[in-house]
Amino acid sequence: MSQSDGQGVVSEFLDEIEPTIFVFGAAITLIFVVAFVLNPSGSYDYVLGIKNWIQQYFNWFFLLVMLAFVLFLAFLIFGPWGKLRLGDEEPEYSYLSYFAMMYSAGLAAGIVFWGPAESLSHFAEVPPLYDAPPKSAAAMPIAVEYAIFHWSLTQWSCFTVMGLAIGYFVYNYDAPLRVSAVLTPILGADNVDGYIGKTVDILAVFATLGGVATSLGFVGSQFITGLDFRWGIALGDVGTILIITGMTVIFTASLILGVNKGIRWLSNFNMVLFFLVMVATLIFGPTLRILDLGTQAFGRFVTDFFRMSLYTQASQPPSWDRWVNQWTVFYWLWPLAWSPFAGLFIARISRGRSVREVAFAGIGATSMATVPWFIIIGGSAVIMQNSGVAHILGPINQYDASVSGFVLFNAIPVIGPLLLVAFLILVTTFFVTSADSSTLAVSMITTGGKEHPSSINRIFWAVAQGAVASILMVVGGVEALQSAAIITGAPFAIICLLAMLGLVRTFQKESGGVLLQDRTKLIGAPTSREETADKPTVAGQDDD
Repeated sequence: MSQSDGQGVVSEFLDEIEPTIFVFGAAITLIFVVAFVLNPSGSYDYVLGIKNWIQQYFNWFFLLVMLAFVLFLAFLIFGPWGKLRLGDEEPEYSYLSYFAMMYSAGLAAGIVFWGPAESLSHFAEVPPLYDAPPKSAAAMPIAVEYAIFHWSLTQWSCFTVMGLAIGYFVYNYDAPLRVSAVLTPILGADNVDGYIGKTVDILAVFATLGGVATSLGFVGSQFITGLDFRWGIALGDVGTILIITGMTVIFTASLILGVNKGIRWLSNFNMVLFFLVMVATLIFGPTLRILDLGTQAFGRFVTDFFRMSLYTQASQPPSWDRWVNQWTVFYWLWPLAWSPFAGLFIARISRGRSVREVAFAGIGATSMATVPWFIIIGGSAVIMQNSGVAHILGPINQYDASVSGFVLFNAIPVIGPLLLVAFLILVTTFFVTSADSSTLAVSMITTGGKEHPSSINRIFWAVAQGAVASILMVVGGVEALQSAAIITGAPFAIICLLAMLGLVRTFQKESGGVLLQDRTKLIGAPTSREETADKPTVAGQDDD
């Protein structure tokens, strides 16, 4: 690259950034990292205290809000508002590629990571909602049921609500392609760029870094713990940083290729490998027992969904260490921390699609992929542990949940070692696509909504994510990562709720307050970017 080319790249970077959001987002991240470097124990205790306070007093709120998102999206799938569209252009991607990118941008790396581990955890310590002896035959369907519950409909709901709100107001009301677009019904599209909108975008930058750092730490710990367990290689703090740095380099390289060449190709590869691992495990594992256990677990999930969704463990005094806080509430706050970038990425790839298509892809199609994974992988782990074919809980107690996949796949006859390699590749590639989309989203936020930010911008935020994950892993481990996800996710429960209420208000106005019959009869709803300039913003519309 010549000197003039280099100057051109730097000039593009400086010209595109939105100074307030970029500077404050970077400054908050820098302060966070420096605090942990200079005072690890004090910073860790402070973060842990905030996390415990949030879980102790507001767990009921997060449970209610996430259930509301699921019910809202179900109404969009089956109700009349599903006919509305995000702009009037043709969709950019095929539905399969669209779904693959949406799935990969979400918590798919966590799904793969926890596939063999979570059911085993609930098998060893039965959730207090149920009365069954631990490590018993009665605990087996409960274990798989709760894993399905934690990773299917509800987790994906906040991503989808955020993506719908951003996409609808960007493509129909010309709001900027930023998280703050969800405030369009409150502020009006012309005022989203004010200090309230910028505050939301700054929070989105920090939340994204905290949420992705959690996943990067989980993936890194899986490799580090696995190397120690399988081959006796203990890497220490330097090794942890090297592993996470290597992951960062991989997803940065993919990120620079962009959505079409990088993220879409890798997402399609992910889904093919995901399907192959699942099918191979079913065929070479205890097939009939998996199907029997899975049917029972899925039936319990359907019938007990609302019980699990509203269970606060009220029989115990309010405290941060309730089982429901350590599991369900954490699992709702983690995706809430991801909701800014996942929602922005979903909006970026959803132009031209109907509200029904986005809602179904968000919680319907994703659940159709996730439920079989936990039935097959989680069910295999529980069955093999209970039957004595594999002793997985011992290594988990000695190390942590990261080793579960190593033990499980080694116990599967004929192709076990091959499945283990595929499993590790899958965890990595799913994380890479998640990190790609998150970095792209942060870059878009900090450029004021530019769809194709410069390479320097993307590299900067990729390095920032790697730095946050490395510091937290070395100083506080997984507990520090979980605390960061909870703290950064909590404010977005409120923002996602505002996004949902804004969509309800807008859809009601556009359908004239009655059931939608014809898209051409919508009241005050701009249908393209060209029309938007001549239309009032949502906040400024007449109620007539």
